[in-house]
Amino acid sequence: MFQLNHSGDTEPEDTSKPSGSSSTLALTVCSAAIGGTFQYGYNISIINSPTNYIQGFINDTYIKRWGTGLDTPQLTFVWSIIVSGFALGGLLGSLLAGPMAVRFGRKNSLLLNNFFLFVGAMVVLSSRVAKSFEMIILARFLVGINAGVSMNVQPMYFGESAPKHLRGAVAFSSAVFTAFGIFLGQVVGLTELLGTEPLWPYLLASNSLPGVIQLLTLPWFPESPRYLLIDRGDREACVQALGRLRGGEAPVLEMEEMVQEQQQQQSLALKSGCAAYAKMPWSLFKERNLRSQLTTIMAASSAMMLCGNDCNYFYASYIFLEAGIPPEKIQYAAIGTGASELISAILSNLLIERVGRKYLLVGGYSLMSWWAVVFTVALILQSYRVAGMPYLSLACVFLYILSFGLGPAGVTGILPAEIFDQSSRPAAYMVAGSLMWINMFLIGMLFPFIVSSLGNMCFLPFLFVCLVSAVFLWYTLPETKGKTLAEITAEFDKKNGGKKRLYGQMDESIKDHYQLGKVSSFTSLTQDPDPGLKNGD
Repeated sequence: MFQLNHSGDTEPEDTSKPSGSSSTLALTVCSAAIGGTFQYGYNISIINSPTNYIQGFINDTYIKRWGTGLDTPQLTFVWSIIVSGFALGGLLGSLLAGPMAVRFGRKNSLLLNNFFLFVGAMVVLSSRVAKSFEMIILARFLVGINAGVSMNVQPMYFGESAPKHLRGAVAFSSAVFTAFGIFLGQVVGLTELLGTEPLWPYLLASNSLPGVIQLLTLPWFPESPRYLLIDRGDREACVQALGRLRGGEAPVLEMEEMVQEQQQQQSLALKSGCAAYAKMPWSLFKERNLRSQLTTIMAASSAMMLCGNDCNYFYASYIFLEAGIPPEKIQYAAIGTGASELISAILSNLLIERVGRKYLLVGGYSLMSWWAVVFTVALILQSYRVAGMPYLSLACVFLYILSFGLGPAGVTGILPAEIFDQSSRPAAYMVAGSLMWINMFLIGMLFPFIVSSLGNMCFLPFLFVCLVSAVFLWYTLPETKGKTLAEITAEFDKKNGGKKRLYGQMDESIKDHYQLGKVSSFTSLTQDPDPGLKNGD
């Protein structure tokens, strides 16, 4: 039971924090993430250790086919196709994520997404027998699709399933599992495990094991309550799912907020003379009242890839050598880079509900700007053989990665779930995800040319991106910590110059039926006041 004052004489009791156990929510997060964003980090990481073995396989295959080997530029070009295939697959996956999330639901989309993963694993396992390096390209493309879908659907699922006071921490767990995937991929890729010439196909196919774990566990957990109510119109299923995720009865204030959003969307649909439906990406660009929200997520998603964090992994081996680490020990030192991002992601997960999204995001880019300056100076002095500079460069690599994990790595994925309503959210993730993968592809293709042209000052473009991002997001992004969608929308409406939208107004019949503002029980919430209002069946 939850006691609210219907007359408004006293403040309502805070029901956003459940009295029961939240173990179901925690297990749901683990089950979804192990086959979700974990795969993104893991698949980025496992391709690094077998690089020489795969390039040797490509060259040997070419010799057997044509009687001559590939020269270095040709081999590098084929390898770049394999690497970029993951990013291109991710772009396609991000475009598929929105329609899948609307058609099949958040949970089922994650389950169906494993199809791309398993097919990719079978293809890469068959590549050596078939003597086809093209199959590796196809496998990486399929794995990229899997990563693209999960990177969009999983934060959406978490943001819609978590209570307001834990929304940031739960959604940020996507970044924690991404960092964990990077770290574990580095460990599995050690020469003592799967990072050897005979075992590299099994290393690339090992991503199927987390997918199996997800298929065995995720079906036992509930679907997103918001999706069930607003998209499917199934109030009974919504309340049951919400009750399970909160470890008891469905909190009335939380249910009230969702019903308000449902009513608001139905009112807009009636005014427009058409049924309520999920928006497509291009429709977001036409709506003036979404202009600031759209600009914010586009800038944040682009900056996440253009900030140069992934390029630190490229520079790590060179810096480790300069610091005097033996070549055969570099693979162990490289694990430290993955551990740094994992540690910072865990720390940020603990801080996000205390510090807030805006300060972590802007603070992360500000710190990265500073370390980019120090790193550039250290690289220049290192070229003049100044003592101690290799160690300073080494410290900058770790600190840059730590700063990235502290804010941009996780907060960026939360934003679309918090600042867009249910009908706009899938399309917003499609826009953000597409920009992320496009920029990932561009930075992977352009960074070698940046290094060759700028040399030791190659991090200056990333310094510019970090500085501009910090300033832009400071002035455009309101703090979303602990706020409802209505409160966040009101902040953006001021920036958009439009009229305030009234999310808080509801039809009295709905309000009276749900007994919002009175004592409500779990069973009363599950009754459907008007079956004709369902829009999902």
